[in-house]
Amino acid sequence: VFPVLHGENGEDGSVQGLLQIAGIPYVGPHVAASAACMDKTLTKLIADYSGVRQAAWHLVTRQGFARDAESVMNEVEKKFAYPVFVKPAGTGSSVGVSKAKNRGELSAALAQALEYDAKVLVEEFIDGHEVECAVLGNLEPQASTVGEIAPTQEFYTFDAKYKDESSRLYIPAHITEEQIATVRQDAVRVYTALGCRGLSRVDFFVTHDSGEVVFNELNAIPGFTSISMYPKLFDYEGIGYAELLDRLISLAL
Repeated sequence: VFPVLHGENGEDGSVQGLLQIAGIPYVGPHVAASAACMDKTLTKLIADYSGVRQAAWHLVTRQGFARDAESVMNEVEKKFAYPVFVKPAGTGSSVGVSKAKNRGELSAALAQALEYDAKVLVEEFIDGHEVECAVLGNLEPQASTVGEIAPTQEFYTFDAKYKDESSRLYIPAHITEEQIATVRQDAVRVYTALGCRGLSRVDFFVTHDSGEVVFNELNAIPGFTSISMYPKLFDYEGIGYAELLDRLISLAL
């Protein structure tokens, strides 16, 4: 089975558990890794353990925000300068994600994100190139070169990922060879730490000022549309779409 399913019940370990119990081979990470990749708070904790630099973050719960929203926002403002990103912990494809530039926008962003999940991350804003690295393999994963996204929208929203063909993709990314090597190395480190197998796409920022590589998130079942980065990155490496599917199925078996 190739679980071409995003979000809840698709890449969070649910359908993976069903297939595992049924004894049916399937493409992509297994149950524990899928669950850890889907819950951004778990991803963050494991990435911390791996030693990879990532954006600073703060956890907000639905219960805490309902009880005292002002205190929650005060805590966020003590920790971060605006703008900040607000993300539901357990959605994919940028669903429910907002960029907040002031307290009013923060309040609205938290309320929106908490409609999708009982846990929400507030992250520091990283001013940099948005880059992605495709990883393929089980015990000896290989990382592709690095691609860069230049969305025409303010950040890489759901619509920008799946509907907006005006977003520019650059392969290789417009970063140095040394930065590409760091992204590839860190992608494999995070992939391995999370226990992934088969495939995943690992997303980073490379800061404009210092050129630092900062881990953003990992997608256990990356997009496979005509404008998706994962197949394009391996196509650049000489592994075409059909061969890529063959390899993924072999890895599942």
